[in-house]
Amino acid sequence: MAHEFSSVKNCFYGTLIAFMIKYQEGAKMSRSEKLLLKVLCGTKDKRILFDELCKILSEFGFNERIKGNHHIFYKEGIEEIINIQSNGAKAKPYQVKQVRNIIISFKLGGLDDV
Repeated sequence: MAHEFSSVKNCFYGTLIAFMIKYQEGAKMSRSEKLLLKVLCGTKDKRILFDELCKILSEFGFNERIKGNHHIFYKEGIEEIINIQSNGAKAKPYQVKQVRNIIISFKLGGLDDV
């Protein structure tokens, strides 16, 4: 289990470094890249907007189903189903963490390049 966490942690840091290098080389980061970095960073979970979290999941190819105030995201090849609800206009921090872990675990958003 520790080895699995270590590889996920290394992938996460590699992604952050790749974004930082791209930014330092003068390339402009797109809004999607900034949002991905914000989610991966883990220090702004309380400030992520619910619509932003939905947007990032949609951009990664997740299908959305809405039942009441529950937004359920699923994707072929990923066994986890993501069920999120808003906390006012913001996403719930523990749900941001859940999305971050799925992004890292399944190497979404270009993480396989790192």
